[in-house]
Amino acid sequence: MFHHISIAVNHPLHVANVLAEVLQGRCFPFPPHEGSYIVIVDDGFGTGIELYPADTQLTPESEQVGFSSGIAQTFTSVHAALSVSVSQVQITQIADREGWLVRLCDRGPFKVMEFWVENKFMLELLTPEMAKEYLQFAQAASYEAFLNQAASQLVEA
Repeated sequence: MFHHISIAVNHPLHVANVLAEVLQGRCFPFPPHEGSYIVIVDDGFGTGIELYPADTQLTPESEQVGFSSGIAQTFTSVHAALSVSVSQVQITQIADREGWLVRLCDRGPFKVMEFWVENKFMLELLTPEMAKEYLQFAQAASYEAFLNQAASQLVEA
C-alpha cells in the first residue's frame, strides 16, 4: 500500500480542495514547502496527497529531502490508483466542473476512472465496485495467470 504521494500542480490549494472532495478527506497547509498543501484521508492507512507548486523539484540534501524550483513539467510517467468512496457520477461531475478530463477505462481485468488533475496528472480512481475487481486481480497468482493467458494467445495467433 502507499501512504502518500506528492505531485506538482499549477494551483496547489485549488487542487487540494478538489481532491479532498473526491477522496472525502481534508486539506491542510504543508509547512515544509511554502505554497504547498496536503490532503489527508482518515482511512486508517495514513493516505495523503501532497500538492506542490508546479515547478517544485525534490532534491537530495545532506540530512533529508530538500525543495527547489526548476522547470515545470507538463506530463509525467508517474500516476497512482486510489480507491474512493464516491460514485462514477460524482467523479464525473467534479471533473466536469473543473474542466478536467475524466473517462471510464477498461484495463481488461478491472475498470478505472482516469481522472486527469489539471489535465496533466493522471489518478486512476476506483469506486468501491471497481476496487473489488482490482483487488481480485492485484495478487501475484492472478497476475501470473493473466500473463500466461496473454502468452498462450500470442502463440495461438
